[in-house]
Amino acid sequence: MASIDDVKIIELPKFLDARGNLSFVEQNKHIPFEIKRTYWIYDVPGGEARGAHAFYQNQEFIVALSGSFDVVVDDGQNKITYTLNRSYYGLYVPAGLWREINNFSTNSLALEFGSEHYDEADYVYEYEDFLKLKKDGKI
Repeated sequence: MASIDDVKIIELPKFLDARGNLSFVEQNKHIPFEIKRTYWIYDVPGGEARGAHAFYQNQEFIVALSGSFDVVVDDGQNKITYTLNRSYYGLYVPAGLWREINNFSTNSLALEFGSEHYDEADYVYEYEDFLKLKKDGKI
């Protein structure tokens, strides 16, 4: 069973150059899983939140490519908020945790890598269902 203790910020390689800096990620190295899905979130209106769900199987790695936002991670007993605002840091979120992304700055861009292909059945959308699944040891 995953807990918020399993969530971690991972510093990515960064190459500084007067012409512009470069960072990258590699699966099974910086990202602790094989990447099967990549997507990004952008143009989020002020005050809106994204996420607000848990996954049975999917693990995520989230990077703020531009701007900043908060990722609130919840294991059913504890919550912690991570502010992502540097493109050379990523947040690893294992499966079985509730997550919500909020507090998006203007022109922010969230890049997300997933360990699973999209499958609607992998999502838990209701927080009360999540709490029951956690209590019953099913997520």
